[in-house]
Amino acid sequence: MDLPGYSSIQSPARSGALAGPVQANIPEPPGWSARWADSLPAPRLVEPFDRVVRLAAMILGTSLASVTIARWRASPGRSCPDVPDTTGRQSPLEHSWLQSVIKSQEKLVIDDAHLDLHPRARRPSEPARVGAWAGFPVRDARGNVVGALCVADRLPRHWSAGEVEFLETLAQVASREVALQAALQHSAERAELAQILQESLLPPRLPEIPGLHSAARYVAGGTGAEVLGDFYDIFPSVRGSWGMVVGDVCGKGAAAAKSTALARYTLRAEAHRVGRPSLILAALNQALLDWPTDDPRHLTAIYATARPTLAGASVQISSAGHPLALVRRAGGGVQTFGRPGTLLGLLPDPELRDSQTSLRTGDSLVLFTDGVTEARSQIDRNLYGDDRLHDVVADLGDMPAGHMADAIQQAVLAFSGREIRDDTVVLVLRVP
Repeated sequence: MDLPGYSSIQSPARSGALAGPVQANIPEPPGWSARWADSLPAPRLVEPFDRVVRLAAMILGTSLASVTIARWRASPGRSCPDVPDTTGRQSPLEHSWLQSVIKSQEKLVIDDAHLDLHPRARRPSEPARVGAWAGFPVRDARGNVVGALCVADRLPRHWSAGEVEFLETLAQVASREVALQAALQHSAERAELAQILQESLLPPRLPEIPGLHSAARYVAGGTGAEVLGDFYDIFPSVRGSWGMVVGDVCGKGAAAAKSTALARYTLRAEAHRVGRPSLILAALNQALLDWPTDDPRHLTAIYATARPTLAGASVQISSAGHPLALVRRAGGGVQTFGRPGTLLGLLPDPELRDSQTSLRTGDSLVLFTDGVTEARSQIDRNLYGDDRLHDVVADLGDMPAGHMADAIQQAVLAFSGREIRDDTVVLVLRVP
């Protein structure tokens, strides 16, 4: 169980109380750098516990209330809480009581600190600064004790059955907050790992193609905590040409990431041997079929070979079960480019056909994934669809490639209310 350090919050209850102003201490936890810990806004971690201790002090009229969440240190075969040193805020006697609650995993209620000789409480020689004290275990989602809720009073007092029940309830509230913060931390870590892995599967930057401009935009779908399957790439090919691909792996998570990596590296390798898109996609299909796995993966892809010319570029394209490309002419006309084919990784002889066109000054080629056309309206749940995409592309005007890709993505985000459930990729090649 990894918890965000520990929080020790002291709340004054009345004039003359032992505690000073409300304090919040978050030391560096194991596994976190000091920089990360310092950059975290303290209220996000401390505020819920602060409310608990303020409520305890207010209702019971105590001089001091605190919640301490211990760090965890591992030992062979087991884990145990590493009780933080709170002697700067508590007397040695109070600290020993706190240790007793955490290590024994049981509540400890003391009516008179001067008379109490509880065997679990190690009695330092110095006199107690408090007259009465009570501590209750705080547990994580698995029931392990990770801290304690403590209250103290200057004078001896009898903790009634109702007060003990109230404090046990507050300890349960603190326990739920510990579980919530651990879950949020775990979710954030998963999202970060997914983002790092996703970025590693996408080119960090697109290469410069002589005489042509290119740009790509990627928006992760879902919560961001899973690696999905959309990818894109541009790389050199044979005889001065360039390979361009946009693909979509069926599935998500680690298996999708493996398929994406296999697809990218296979396509790059084949592009150094041949330039015909259908042959390159057929080689990827065979690589997927030959992949020794009990969890076969399929993908769709559209691959284009672009060769710069004096007039612009000559482009060949082939689609394997993927949405066809769009060509926007300089005058604003938009046409579908390519012919449908079979998705890859399913059949030994997929139907793959090549189409060819020329791009001239001001013309653009747009490749995209179905996350664009299958985005749904937040209002009526209608699909974005091909017609809306055609209209947006037609209205782009004389924009640079990067602005065109931005405009398409922003139109989809606006339509869906920025709720993207599937990855979206837009890749644009333009003759300036």
